[in-house]
Amino acid sequence: MTQGPYDPMTPAPGQWPSAPNPGQGPGGMDGSGGMGEPGGQGQAQYQQYPQQYQQQQYQQPAAYPPVPYPQQGYQAQPAYQGQPVVAAKNPAISLLLSLLIPGLGSMLNDRVNVGVIILVTYIVGYVLILFLIGIPIVIGAWIWGMIDGYQSAVNWNRAHGIIS
Repeated sequence: MTQGPYDPMTPAPGQWPSAPNPGQGPGGMDGSGGMGEPGGQGQAQYQQYPQQYQQQQYQQPAAYPPVPYPQQGYQAQPAYQGQPVVAAKNPAISLLLSLLIPGLGSMLNDRVNVGVIILVTYIVGYVLILFLIGIPIVIGAWIWGMIDGYQSAVNWNRAHGIIS
């Protein structure tokens, strides 16, 4: 480590007190023995401090911790381990769609077979209106489509754990 003309961590030569003479007692020249006083026991520890301090090397921490590479044979797992997140079916929309086209609400709620049966029944009843028997068939298929569209949306939500 190179030092410039002024390094606040390193004292100028001669600033550190010298160690006590080997022939003197623990108190230094006057024998007082105080830790903070010149010649006391703390001076020997104080004398060792600059060497320890100069030997330390400070490293700046990394901005991000290192990311370990995956081991051989590692396969990524999905972020969410439970049931997949699904959007709720809106019963009002299913009812409205079945109002316009009988059976469409049931088809959108994963009951395609029932929706097709309702739609075919409605079309057959519409053709039979000429014989007057088609009027109750059309009305029945129309009401059946709206009720089934609403109930199938509610049942779909309940089956998928969506409480509304």
